[in-house]
Amino acid sequence: MPPKELTLRALVLGALLTFVFTAANVYLGLKVGLTFASSIPAAVISMAILSTVKDSSILENNIVQTVASAAGTLSAIIFVLPGLVIVGWWTGFPFWHSFLICLSGGVLGVLFTIPLRRALVTNSDLPYPEGVAAAEVLKVGSGARGEAGTDASEAKEGLRAVVLGSVASAGLAIVGATRIAATELAGYFSVGATASSGYSVAWSLALLGAGHLVGISVGMAMLTGLIIAWGVAVPWLTSMTPMADGVELAAHTGTIWRTQVRFIGAGAIAVAAIYTLARLSRPVIGGLMTTLSPSRAKAAVDDRERDISPPWIIGLTAVCIAIASWLAWSFASSTVLASSALSLTLLAAPFVLLVGFLIAGICGYMAGLIGASNSPISGVGILSIVACASLVAMVVPATPESSPALVAFALFITSIVFACATISNDNLQDLKTGQLVGASPMRQQIALIVGVAAGASVIPSVLNLLAKAYGFAGAANVGVVAPNPLPAPQATLISALAQGVIGGTLEWKMIGIGALLGVVLILMDAALGAMKKLRIPPLAVGLGIYLPMSATFAVVVGALVSRWYEGRSKSMPDPQRAERLGTLVASGLIVGESLWGVLNAGLLVALSKDAPIALVGDDFALAKVLGVLGFVGCIVALYGWMLKRSSVVARRAG
Repeated sequence: MPPKELTLRALVLGALLTFVFTAANVYLGLKVGLTFASSIPAAVISMAILSTVKDSSILENNIVQTVASAAGTLSAIIFVLPGLVIVGWWTGFPFWHSFLICLSGGVLGVLFTIPLRRALVTNSDLPYPEGVAAAEVLKVGSGARGEAGTDASEAKEGLRAVVLGSVASAGLAIVGATRIAATELAGYFSVGATASSGYSVAWSLALLGAGHLVGISVGMAMLTGLIIAWGVAVPWLTSMTPMADGVELAAHTGTIWRTQVRFIGAGAIAVAAIYTLARLSRPVIGGLMTTLSPSRAKAAVDDRERDISPPWIIGLTAVCIAIASWLAWSFASSTVLASSALSLTLLAAPFVLLVGFLIAGICGYMAGLIGASNSPISGVGILSIVACASLVAMVVPATPESSPALVAFALFITSIVFACATISNDNLQDLKTGQLVGASPMRQQIALIVGVAAGASVIPSVLNLLAKAYGFAGAANVGVVAPNPLPAPQATLISALAQGVIGGTLEWKMIGIGALLGVVLILMDAALGAMKKLRIPPLAVGLGIYLPMSATFAVVVGALVSRWYEGRSKSMPDPQRAERLGTLVASGLIVGESLWGVLNAGLLVALSKDAPIALVGDDFALAKVLGVLGFVGCIVALYGWMLKRSSVVARRAG
C-alpha cells in the first residue's frame, strides 16, 4: 500500500500552522523589514504531531510544510500592500479586495512555476539551500521513526546532527535576544576627507548554514557584491554628496546606501536575472510544452513527474486574470480615473500575466541560488513598481488631480504581481524538497494553492489589527493605540518610488549604472567559464550589492567554511558520509534559528516590546566580545564534531 500523501489531516494541520506563521511574518516584516521561510519550522512541527499517528509518512509531512510555507511566504505582500495606507488612499485593509489580491496573485505564482519546475528544479544544479535542508529534516525524521526503506542507524546519526545544529543556532539567537551577546557588529567610518563607508556583520548561524549549502561560487559572488557596494560605491557616492550640517556620519552613509547604492544593485539584479532566464529559455519552453501536452500522454508519466493537468492550469489562470481585471476595473472606476478605467484595466491584465510570469522565473531562480529567506524579493518589488507606475503614467497623464489616484492604482496592481512573486519565491523550494523525498509535484501544487487560500484569508485581518494598534510610519495613523508606528520599510520605499515615477522626480541614473554593471558581470562570468575558473554568478553579485551586509556576511563565511570542510572531507575514508553530516548540521542551523524566529515574533506581539527577553541594556560592555566568541565557538565546535564523528564512523566501518 503506497504511503499517504495529500490527506485532509495534512491540509488542515498545514492551514492551522498557517495562522501562526503568517501572523508572525506580517508583524516581523512590518517591524524590521525581514520575513522568515516557514517550511522548515512547519516540517519540524508536522513531524512532531504526525509521529503520534501510526500511518503517517514523510510524504504527508511534506504536504504539511508545503501548505504552511506557501501561506507564510505570502505574508511578504506587506512589502507593498500597506503602501495604500501610507499614501493615504486607504485607512484600513478592505477584506475582499485584500483577500482577492493575495489569492489571485498567489495562485498565479503557483501556476507560473509549474512549467519552470523542470528547467529550474528537475534539470538544474541550483543548490536550493532551504529546500535541501527541509528534505534532510524530513528524511532524518522518517528514518528515526523507522519508516520502510530507511537506515535507522544512519538516520539516528543524522537526527543528532540536525539537533546539534538546531540547538546551536537557536541557543546563540536566544542569548542574543537577552542582549548578553550582541547579534550584530555595525559601524561607520570616514574614508579620506569627505568619503565614508561602513560595516554590518550579523552573527547568524542560520545564514552560515545557508552559505554552507549554496557553496563557494555563490559565496564569492556575494563577497564581490559586498566589495563593490561598500568598498567602491558607498565611498564614491558619499564623496560626491556633501554631508549636511547636523547630520551624523552613520545617517548620511546609510542614506546613501539605501537611496542610491541599493538601486545599483536592483539594476544589476534585473539585467542578470533577465540574462539568466534567457539562457534557460529552451528548457523553460520545453517544460511549458511538456506541461501543456495532451493529458492522455501525461497519464503514463511517473507520478513523481506529473503536474496539475493542462485544462486546470489554463482554467485557473483565466480565473485569476479575470479576478485581477475586475479588481483593476473596480478600483479605477471608483476614483477620478473612472473615465480611463477600461484603458487601465486593459493595461493591468497583460501586465499581471506577462510581468507575473517573468517575475516568477526571476524569484524562483534567486530562491534556488541563495534560498527564499535571503532572496531580495523587495528588489523585485522595486522593479515592478517602477515598471507599473511608468506604464500607468503613459496611459493617463499625471496632473495634480490624477496623481494620487495613479500612485494608488500602481500600488494596487503591483500588489497582485508581488503576491505572485512571493509564492514563486517559495514554490520551487518546496518542489525541490518534494523531488528529494519522492513526492508528487501535482499533489504539492494542490497543497500550495490551499496554502495560498489559507494565507490570503488571514492577512487582511492581521494587517487591520496592526494598523489599528500601531499604525505605519508616514501614514496618518488616526486613533492608533501604540505611540511608535511600525516602520514598514519596504512599503514606505515602494510608495515613495511610485510617487517619484508618477511625479517625474525619480532619478534613473543609479538603476542605469546597475544595469551596465550587470552587463559587465555577465561578460566577466562568461570569460571565467571559458577559462575553466571559478564562476561568479552575476545575479549573486547583484544580491551582494542590494542586500544589507548583515544578510550576506555570514553566507560568505559559511561558503568559505564549507569549502574548507569539503577539502578535509576528501581525506576521510568515507567522504560522502562526511559530506552528508555537513549538510545535516547546516540544515539544523537553519531549523533552530527559524523556530526561534517564530517564537520571538509571538513574544514581540504579545508583550509589545522590542526585546521581550532582554536581561541587560543596550550598553552591556561585554556584549560585542561575547557575540563574536559565541559565533566562532559554535562553528569550531560543530565542525570539529563532524570531523571527529566522520573519523570514528570510518574506523568502526573498517
